[in-house]
Amino acid sequence: MNIFNAQNAINTFGLAGIFTLLALETALPLVVGLPGDSLLFIAGVAASGTGSVIHIHISLVWLAIGAPLAAILGSSIGHHIGHRYGAKLFTNPNSKFFHPDRLESASKWMRKYGTAKAVFLARFIPVVRHLVNPIAGMIKMPYRKFFFWNVVSALVWTEGFIWVGYGLGEKLKGSVDKYVLPIVAVIVLVSIAPILWEGVKEWRTRRHLS
Repeated sequence: MNIFNAQNAINTFGLAGIFTLLALETALPLVVGLPGDSLLFIAGVAASGTGSVIHIHISLVWLAIGAPLAAILGSSIGHHIGHRYGAKLFTNPNSKFFHPDRLESASKWMRKYGTAKAVFLARFIPVVRHLVNPIAGMIKMPYRKFFFWNVVSALVWTEGFIWVGYGLGEKLKGSVDKYVLPIVAVIVLVSIAPILWEGVKEWRTRRHLS
């Protein structure tokens, strides 16, 4: 069983599984690839009480309260890790998880958008959201400022996906199952599109310089 699969996590651990994955996704920079976006969407569908994707009852109230709190907690831990241990995490070029290139990519993201905007936007982009919080701590972004944007981004991200999923479940009722997987696929593609675009731009730049 793959507990990092959204459906497995919800069916096996319920709300506890949802909250744990949301916290881990932004707390630890080495945990990359967790299904945050699809997890929230599927949980929202399940909370509507329709479809057969999830086999247990999900309380919409507790989901809507707990999901942003878990995301906020995870990001705060990530900021603390970066602030406490700093760039020492990313000094080994042979490291699988803490490669210096990841530090440079996340730092470039912070420089491009500014710290506040970067913290907000990163919440919606896989891989970037794993790294931006430790980076914010490493560059000594004031915690009060970080916490504000952490809360705002967590609320928009979690509640957005939850209520879209819930609304779809309510509207489609019994036929929701056939739409869940295609929509999750679209969510994943849209989420990774900025990463792919940045990769294409960097490849073009290198090609031009060479």
